[in-house]
Amino acid sequence: MAVKHLKTSEFKSVVDAAPLAMVDFWASWCGPCKMLSPVIDSLAQQFEGKVMVGKVNVDEEPELARQFGVMSIPTVVFLKNGKEVDRKVGVMPPESFIAAINANL
Repeated sequence: MAVKHLKTSEFKSVVDAAPLAMVDFWASWCGPCKMLSPVIDSLAQQFEGKVMVGKVNVDEEPELARQFGVMSIPTVVFLKNGKEVDRKVGVMPPESFIAAINANL
């Protein structure tokens, strides 16, 4: 399953429907975000059917970024039953994200 690009209008329904959601807050001009993108894509494939992996472009959806208190990007927020359960800020190795996924599945 490909990474889902989320808009404000659909965010709550998509995230609430997922047993676990991993949402990457990013921007096209952000170098570290570009470095993290292949990791996010890989995790989306690795955890297909178990985790909904989404991306939110903070320039296009500033209200979502404000709602989650995103102060720097990339920020990856993990949500279980619609509630935040973990957060990773900055570029990290895939193992950091896998550990957060496994801890919340």
